[in-house]
Amino acid sequence: MSTSPALLELLAPGSWQNDAACRDADPELFFSNDDADRETALAMCAECPVRTECLEQALATRESYGIWGGTDEQERKRLLRRRRRAA
Repeated sequence: MSTSPALLELLAPGSWQNDAACRDADPELFFSNDDADRETALAMCAECPVRTECLEQALATRESYGIWGGTDEQERKRLLRRRRRAA
């Protein structure tokens, strides 16, 4: 699957999203309840050069659903709690 022209317009030149391993992947993969889809998404994240940037964006915007930066919803909640405690 290639990136749609509409999506390309949303990506700022030089933004971290342009380097994401999932850039051309079906977004449904990252929002699926199917265990196989989630494992595929997590495997893609594991190899992603901008995984950290993706995770930080998800934490900053409080993404409440889906796989972001190699984490699921529960993992992000735990990370946010730990950061609050450490602050």
